Amino acid sequence: MKKIYFVYILLVLIVLLSACGNADEDTNTNNEPGENSEDTKWAEIEDAGEIVVGTSGTLIAASYYDGEEESEDQLTGYDVEVMREVAKRLDLDISFEIMGIDSMLPAIKSGRIDVAANDIETTDKRKEEFNFSEPYKYSYSTMVVREADNSGIESLEDLDGKKAGGGATTIYSQIAEHYGAEVVTYGNAPNEAYLRDVHNGRTDVVVNDYYLSKFGVGGFPDFDIHLHPHLKFHATEQSAVVAKGADTLTEKFNDTLTDMREDGTLSELAKQFYQEDASQKPEGEIEEIEDLDL
Repeated sequence: MKKIYFVYILLVLIVLLSACGNADEDTNTNNEPGENSEDTKWAEIEDAGEIVVGTSGTLIAASYYDGEEESEDQLTGYDVEVMREVAKRLDLDISFEIMGIDSMLPAIKSGRIDVAANDIETTDKRKEEFNFSEPYKYSYSTMVVREADNSGIESLEDLDGKKAGGGATTIYSQIAEHYGAEVVTYGNAPNEAYLRDVHNGRTDVVVNDYYLSKFGVGGFPDFDIHLHPHLKFHATEQSAVVAKGADTLTEKFNDTLTDMREDGTLSELAKQFYQEDASQKPEGEIEEIEDLDL
C-alpha cells in the first residue's frame, strides 16, 4: 500500500513539473511581435538580396498596370516606383506580391511579404502592431459623388444612410461608417468597379484619398461622377509598413527616403504620377474629424 502511495505522489510531481514547463513555454511564445526578440528582418532581407513588397496593382496613380498585360514589367505607380528606388539604393532586388488591401497587413505578420506599399495611411492604432517608415506622401480625404446632385451629400453628416463603396479595413470606410454610411465592400477590384457603382446608383459615394480620387474620376469621363466641390477633411500621411520590431529595416527605409526627399526624387516621382507634388503637405484648410479612433 505504501508503495502504491509513493508511486501516486511521484506521478503527481511529474505532472506538476510538466505543467510548470509548459507555462514557461507559453509565456515565451505569447510575446507581442518585436518584444524580447532579435531584430533579424533586415539581416534576412540582406542575405536573400531581395525585398518582397505587397501592393494591389489596382490603384490608379499609386499601384497599377500600365497596359493590358498584368506582368511585373507593366506594374507601376507612385508607391511602386518609390519602392523600386528604395530597393535600388539599398542594393536589393525587388519583387511584388499582388493582393487586396485587406490582406496586406496580415501578410506582413505572417512573413509572406516584407513591406506593404499601397497608399497606406499611418495611424496610431496601426502603429501599435506595425512599424511605419517616414511618410513619402501627404494628402487628405474627399468624396467621389454623382455630379448631378452630389449624391445628396453636402456635409459629412449627410453620409448617414448612404452606401459607400470601399475596402473592409480602410480608414476611409471607417470614416464612412463613423457618419452612419453602409459600407459596400469589394475584393481587389479596380477603380472602375467602385466608380461605376456610384455612377449607376448601386452606391452613393466613395470616400478616398484626394489624389487617387482625382485620377479615378479623370479616367472615366463618361461616368456621372466628380470630386465633391467643397468637402476636404482628414489630413493623411502615407508610408511603407513593415513588421513590428523590424527597427533596422525601418531605419534603412527612413535614411533612404530622406535622401530621396533631399535630392528631389520624391517630388519628381510625385509630379510624374499625380501632376502635383504629393510628397509635400497640402495647403489650405482641412477639416479634422473628432472622436474617430484610428
